[in-house]
Amino acid sequence: MNPSPSIETATQLAVFLANRPGALARVCEALAKAEINIDALATSDTVDHTVVRMVVSDPTKALMLLGEAGTLALETEVLMIETASQPGVLAKIAERLAEAEVNIEYAYLAGGRDAKKGLIVLRPSDVEKAMSVLQDL
Repeated sequence: MNPSPSIETATQLAVFLANRPGALARVCEALAKAEINIDALATSDTVDHTVVRMVVSDPTKALMLLGEAGTLALETEVLMIETASQPGVLAKIAERLAEAEVNIEYAYLAGGRDAKKGLIVLRPSDVEKAMSVLQDL
């Protein structure tokens, strides 16, 4: 992979919402009004609720805002990896972590179809060890 990826830790919020139309819109509107940018977002749903995982520009402010609105949100440390958008990048990262016996609990990715770089948000079982193992990619 050339050039080397940019790897940093970030605070991710897991926001628990009713699985109904408008629930995500209300959260996004509240964050926008507070001038909090959403850098990455993924959702997973069940029958009655949705978990929205998001990395935002000001997680402390967002957590307080959501709490005041009565919305359950939990913090988790994740890795944000900005790297070349090309075949095999995630495979190399996953292989390196597997060799170090670091599990990938979940991941989500983003990048435009013609983008030169992509963003990987990764929740490893051991954040510090994952940072160490991936530092020289």
